[in-house]
Amino acid sequence: MIRLTNTLTRQLEEFEPQGGIVTMYVCSITPYDESHIGHAMSYIVFDVLKRYLQWRGYRVKHVQNFTDIDDRIIERANRLKISTDELVERFIGMYMDDMRDLNVLPADVYPHATREVPEMIDIIRGLIEKAYAYEAT
Repeated sequence: MIRLTNTLTRQLEEFEPQGGIVTMYVCSITPYDESHIGHAMSYIVFDVLKRYLQWRGYRVKHVQNFTDIDDRIIERANRLKISTDELVERFIGMYMDDMRDLNVLPADVYPHATREVPEMIDIIRGLIEKAYAYEAT
């Protein structure tokens, strides 16, 4: 038996997969600066969980997004006189090198927030239509 804390209920609960594949969605860095020890600790913890689930026989689909738009990214890119894309790719590359050096398994997919905006809009529209969200005025 695996028990994990459900952050929604704040209760320790038995882990019960919802299907044949365990999906693990992990927020990644906002790539505007070098990674730090806090990043390392977080991703090592998720790596241990992923490896443990795999060891227990679960198939794991690991998605880890990059928040590649942020005021800090824009400000730093402007200060360095480079594009936000160049800045983002530089720090994502450094992050990936750091994770490889720490022997953290890579995720299966690394979506970038800026590339998912149309889908985000569709999801938000669906939430509004179902009255789970509303438009701000």
